[in-house]
Amino acid sequence: MESLRKSALLLFALNLVLPQSLFALHERLPKTADLLIIGGTVVTMDRDRRVIENGALAVTADRIVAIGTSQHLKSEFSAKRVIDAGGRVVIPGLVNTHTHIPMTLFRGLADDLDLQDWLTKHIFPAEAKYVNEEMVRVGTRLGLAELVRGGTTTFNDMYYFEDAIADETRKAGVRAVLGETLIDFPAPDNKTFDDALRYTEWFVSKWKASELIYPAVAPHAPYTVSKEHLLASKALADRYGVRVHIHLAEANTETEFIRQNHQGQRPIEFVENIGFLGDKTIAAHVVQADVSELEILKRRGVGIAHNPQSNMKLAAGVAPVPKMIELGLAVGLGTDGAASNNDLDLWEEMDTAAKLHKLYSGNPKAASAKQMFELATIGGARALHLESEIGSLEVGKRADIVIVDFDSLNQTPMYNLYSHLVYATKANNVRTVIINGRLIMLDRKLLTLNEDVIKKDANLFRSKVSEDLKSH
Repeated sequence: MESLRKSALLLFALNLVLPQSLFALHERLPKTADLLIIGGTVVTMDRDRRVIENGALAVTADRIVAIGTSQHLKSEFSAKRVIDAGGRVVIPGLVNTHTHIPMTLFRGLADDLDLQDWLTKHIFPAEAKYVNEEMVRVGTRLGLAELVRGGTTTFNDMYYFEDAIADETRKAGVRAVLGETLIDFPAPDNKTFDDALRYTEWFVSKWKASELIYPAVAPHAPYTVSKEHLLASKALADRYGVRVHIHLAEANTETEFIRQNHQGQRPIEFVENIGFLGDKTIAAHVVQADVSELEILKRRGVGIAHNPQSNMKLAAGVAPVPKMIELGLAVGLGTDGAASNNDLDLWEEMDTAAKLHKLYSGNPKAASAKQMFELATIGGARALHLESEIGSLEVGKRADIVIVDFDSLNQTPMYNLYSHLVYATKANNVRTVIINGRLIMLDRKLLTLNEDVIKKDANLFRSKVSEDLKSH
């Protein structure tokens, strides 16, 4: 009986001790992640703008699950893949807030012209003649490869055959806000506005549940879309709860057109007075805007896409970006299409924006390097109404991560991090790109796009256009 009693007591003690021991052992076991990036300087762009030397990130599926020092995360996590970013800088994926991605195939076709001549005498006729679904797919693949090589992980697009753009973008694993262009004259894919509106509704319905594609409604501009059609576009976007992407207040010619056709109003006043603006609107350019108009955009929660190089090249003017920043508007950087830029390089846009606004304002302290890097990351996310998902490296956000070399000749020596990122770094310094937790480029090798085939297809298109130009 005594031995039975002792056995019972032993079992009771084990029942008390073993669970606690197992729990303690479990606590000591490393957590499992899909990807661990260690050793780099992590530029978070979070609310506190933390920069973590010898930092690390852990990624599981499509999300960032931990950020900290390499020492801490290596002890906390085991990972299926580890990337050593030692000596490099780890940043949020760049956000290009305004593109027409297939227009990479019109790169250099018509240059050194004002906006209206460029559009009406060259670009619109070229689009009418050459734009079809195959052209759009070839141009999109070319643009995607250029974006990824430059560290852009999200772009905001407006063009034709947007479903083909969405398909190519999804296959490449890139994130995008995509809107079918709605315009009041026959387009390459839809010959009437009503046709385009029906196509857009189908497009939005098809892609609304996608992880990477955010469908949008994209009326071209107040000077190419009537009041009634602008409101129909807005109503469709409201019905589905999606974004609206529009060119707005782009140049003097637009301002004069709106004044003459809408009782002396300016473009921003006009779209405000008809009830078009909302908290999912993305306005591209916004060059022609005074303080009262900027306050309208802020009140409505409109995101702004600033395209300095395109605006400069077409002599459209200088957007009041320092004032936008001062007022707290959601401003990001965009390249516009490669036909008016002539590339999709956000590093150039950062550098240009900083220098343009210093020169224009006469103030060398305006548009600081840190502010311009913000515009290319978390600012761009705000402009696209995606700041809860992308734009900074934070636990819970999408794993859109870029690793940048920091020891190239053009980056040596280094004194100031943000200065180096904006004024010295180039697209070819980008080494590795991760989007939604997936490796898209590793050590400068594209993993989801075939660069050789892309260039071959693009040059075949160029040959066709060149032969046509010669025959005329």
